[in-house]
Amino acid sequence: MADPDLLEESSSLLEPSEMGRGAPLRLGFVAGVINRERIPTFERMLWRVCRGNVFLRQAEIENPLEDPVTGDSVHKSVFIIFFQGDQLKNRVKKICEGFRASLYPCPETPQERKEMAAGVNTRIDDLQMVLNQTEDHRQRVLQAAAKTIRVWFIKVRKMKAIYHTLNLCNIDVTQKCLIAEVWCPVADLDSIQFALRRGTEHSGSTVPSILNRMQTNQTPPTYNKTNKFTYGFQNLVDAYGISSYREINPAPYTIITFPFLFAVMFGDFGHGILMTLFAVWMVVRESRILSQKTDNELFNMVFSGRYIILLMGIFSVYTGLIYNDCFSKALNLFGSSWSVRPMFTSPKANWTEELLKTAPVLQLNPDVNGVFNGPYPFGIDPIWSIATNKLTFLNSFKMKMSVVLGIIHMLFGVTLSLLNHIYFKKPLNIYLGFIPEMIFMASLFGYLVILILFKWCAYDASTSRFAPSLLIHFINMFLFNYSDTSLPMLYSGQKGLQCFLVVCAFLCVPWMLVLKPLMLRQQYLRRKHLGTHNFGGIRVGNGPTEEDAEIIQHDQLSMHSEEGEEVMHFMLSFFSFVVSSCCNT
Repeated sequence: MADPDLLEESSSLLEPSEMGRGAPLRLGFVAGVINRERIPTFERMLWRVCRGNVFLRQAEIENPLEDPVTGDSVHKSVFIIFFQGDQLKNRVKKICEGFRASLYPCPETPQERKEMAAGVNTRIDDLQMVLNQTEDHRQRVLQAAAKTIRVWFIKVRKMKAIYHTLNLCNIDVTQKCLIAEVWCPVADLDSIQFALRRGTEHSGSTVPSILNRMQTNQTPPTYNKTNKFTYGFQNLVDAYGISSYREINPAPYTIITFPFLFAVMFGDFGHGILMTLFAVWMVVRESRILSQKTDNELFNMVFSGRYIILLMGIFSVYTGLIYNDCFSKALNLFGSSWSVRPMFTSPKANWTEELLKTAPVLQLNPDVNGVFNGPYPFGIDPIWSIATNKLTFLNSFKMKMSVVLGIIHMLFGVTLSLLNHIYFKKPLNIYLGFIPEMIFMASLFGYLVILILFKWCAYDASTSRFAPSLLIHFINMFLFNYSDTSLPMLYSGQKGLQCFLVVCAFLCVPWMLVLKPLMLRQQYLRRKHLGTHNFGGIRVGNGPTEEDAEIIQHDQLSMHSEEGEEVMHFMLSFFSFVVSSCCNT
């Protein structure tokens, strides 16, 4: 017997008997929406599974639709499938589910379809009206919020700062008040008291806040008041180390020394002008730039140092004028003090036109009258820009100026440490720190500065050819090498004085490195012996209780820890001092 399902699948949509009788044909249909790129595969699948017994019609939707899952815009097509029988209906629905097609109910009669279409259009119009009203309401709300958004930000930041501060407080045992232990400048105590009183009045509290000044042995933290001008210099100093409490703050001196030493090394009038203009632009527009709150870390770093760049540019302009260097070109502002004509007319020179054409290099002789008419009014004479020994002269001048100013700068820093030792009443640091440091610096690098100044004063144009090299002299000073007879001495008694200075500098190394740790160790043992002698380690009569013994033991451990930290800090300071002195010079 034949399978009825097979007969239903293989039969056509219109039976011959039905076509002959003209009886009404009941076809089922399914309508839905599917992705446009799946239409060809979807149609082939329907044709093969249903064996050609379905009728598919599809049309593309012009406007892209938003995917409710991913939110992406996709192009879809609407379709309708006609079939006959429940078997094909189930298969068509399963295929639609497999292709993730969205099926929608569709009435069978035309009247019902018209009513549904009218209802859908009405709902669409209502939804569009609601969306428009919602958009208008949101626009009004945002416009009203834009007027007060700045105030909201300020309030939120204040609330965040308040709660962050409250989290740092401790809760009292009664659970009714908060206790905060803070460090504050003594000069601001009255301002803090006034702020607490004003806060109590504004809050309407009946219990005022209590400000109690406590006595403690802890070292207070360092607080340096800054403004927008000194802020960058203070951060620059703090990057190398924060000074201890009540030590001299080197930042005010750095405001001048740092930009000036930069300009000594990189002095150029043109580059200094550009740097100054860029810094002036940032200073003039600082309020607008701060309000933008950019996230560019590189620009924020440069903007934070705008006043540093400003002073660096100003000092670069000054040193660039001294070097007479503008974009690597000399400026002839006052006219050169050197003249070539006397070299042709003077019998000491005997320059000729033929010599001028054939000689590769000619040298002006300042001993000839009229060749050199005195120093240039300001800076370096522009004639050096065409000299073949320009780099030799300028590099030597800049190097020696940098050495002189750098050594003066280092000696000034060591002198500041003396003021700290005097203020904190630490004579040990003076005798075992400051004095050997000054002797070390003066014996080696101070002597080098004296040699530079001596050479500038002792040799003129007529004797410059006999001037010895300071670099060779300084190297031989450390090597104790005085056997080279071709290298003349600068002055009589130079060998003995240099040997004495080198020995003094070498003696300062164990003076600083060994004596101070031994003295600190001796002081620690003396304090420990006095503590043990007072209590004896045995509790008798009214002696220290167990709690007191724990406190005494804790004090001894803290003394040992402080001694170790001080020795470690001293060792690091010593090596950094010696290494930086040699490297910087």
